[in-house]
Amino acid sequence: MSGGTVPIGPALVVALTALTLAGAAVLRVTGLGRARTVLTAAARATVQLGAVSVVIVAVLHAWWSTAAFVLLMYVVAALTARRRIGAEAPARVAPLAIAAGVAPSLAVLLASRALPATPLVVLPTAGILIGGAMTATSLAGRRTLDELRIRHGEYEAGLALGLLPRDAALEICRPAAGQALVPALDQTRTVGLVTLPGAFVGVLLGGAGPVRAGATQLLILLTLLAVEAVAIAVAVELLVRDRARTAP
Repeated sequence: MSGGTVPIGPALVVALTALTLAGAAVLRVTGLGRARTVLTAAARATVQLGAVSVVIVAVLHAWWSTAAFVLLMYVVAALTARRRIGAEAPARVAPLAIAAGVAPSLAVLLASRALPATPLVVLPTAGILIGGAMTATSLAGRRTLDELRIRHGEYEAGLALGLLPRDAALEICRPAAGQALVPALDQTRTVGLVTLPGAFVGVLLGGAGPVRAGATQLLILLTLLAVEAVAIAVAVELLVRDRARTAP
């Protein structure tokens, strides 16, 4: 590795191939999942990153192209979260939850000038926030629906005790859905001790000092917490309201 970058060559190809096959083999041998999912994910990542590498420079030349790329990321994230949550959930849940988490937080960062208003900074930051909101929405939505299905008897008991359908559903699913924030919380709690996240390392490699790199990473982590908390809350609320509306 020279100058902080990964050398492109046969060694990289061998390493990537070996790691991909190892992950797929573990899933196949243990029965924890389908090996094909690892292979497909690796292939998609390779193609997508290759395509992005080609177009990213052109995208960053103008605000309109940057905004269009951010919109594309949002649409893909919403579709992915929608698929993970399941077809039984209303189609509006994923896009509204992600937008509710990302849009206000990004606006605060830009309005406060804590984030430089340049395409080079806004695009990757928006990608990080959208990705975090997507994951949190997927986990919270899936867990909410699972809890409401598995613990339907407890939901009915809550209704029998006089709770409104929304309140009865929240009592059932809120604790499990809240676990969707655990990865972000753990990442924030252990930053610098267990992990050195990408923003921190990237700023250092860009030539900035460690204090500026730390401040940048702290800004990203705390913004991510806010984004994911809002996304989870909105996803749960929408799903619970839908259950209350359709309850017999």
